[in-house]
Amino acid sequence: MEEKRKFRYFDAAALKPLLPQPKKASHSEFLRTGRISRDKGDWLPDERRYLTYEEVAERTEKKLTTAGETTHERLNNVHKLIRFPKIIFSKALDERPHLGYCHVTTAKTRFDRNRPIVWSFYICNFVADISENEGFFQHIRTDYSRMYFAVAMQQAEDGRMQIDRSIRGNGLLFKTNDPAEALKNVLVLGAPDETVREIIRKL
Repeated sequence: MEEKRKFRYFDAAALKPLLPQPKKASHSEFLRTGRISRDKGDWLPDERRYLTYEEVAERTEKKLTTAGETTHERLNNVHKLIRFPKIIFSKALDERPHLGYCHVTTAKTRFDRNRPIVWSFYICNFVADISENEGFFQHIRTDYSRMYFAVAMQQAEDGRMQIDRSIRGNGLLFKTNDPAEALKNVLVLGAPDETVREIIRKL
C-alpha cells in the first residue's frame, strides 16, 4: 500500500534551526577568502526528515478544525434568531493527506410547503465537484485555497448519514470559494422563516 503513494512530505520546520543566518553566502566567502566555512549554519542536513501520511493528515485536520471553529463562531454571532449546533470534525484525504475537509454544522430547513431538508456545511482546502455517484468528491483541484459548500443529507438504512442525491442529483445546495458568500448562504439556510431570510439577503 505504501509503495503506491505518490506524495512525499518533509518537515520544513526541522530545517529552520540549521538554515544560515543573514550573512554572506558560504560560496561567496570561499571565493573571497579561499576558506571553507565549517559553520553548521552554512549547510543543510544530509537528509530531510520526511513525514508519514499519518503525520501530514494530523496537521491537515488540525488546521481545518481551527478554521471550522472560527467559522462556526462567526455564524452564530450574526443574528440572534439564527443559531447552529457545533458539530465539527475534520478528515484528510487518504491518498493526499495535505488535502481535507471539515464538517462545521448540520441543520434543518423548510422551504414553502416542501418536506424539511437536512443539510451539512463543509469547508475544504481544495476545489472539487460533488459526485453524483457513491464517492464524495471528484475532479479535485488545488487552484483555490478553500471551498465552502452545503449538501442535503438523509439517513441511510444502516443509520449513517449520507448525501441526499434526490436533490439536484448530487445533493449540492451551494458551493463557493468566497467566505462572505458562504456565510450568507448558510445563514439563509438556517433562517427560521422567509422574513429573516430577506434580512440576511440584504446584509
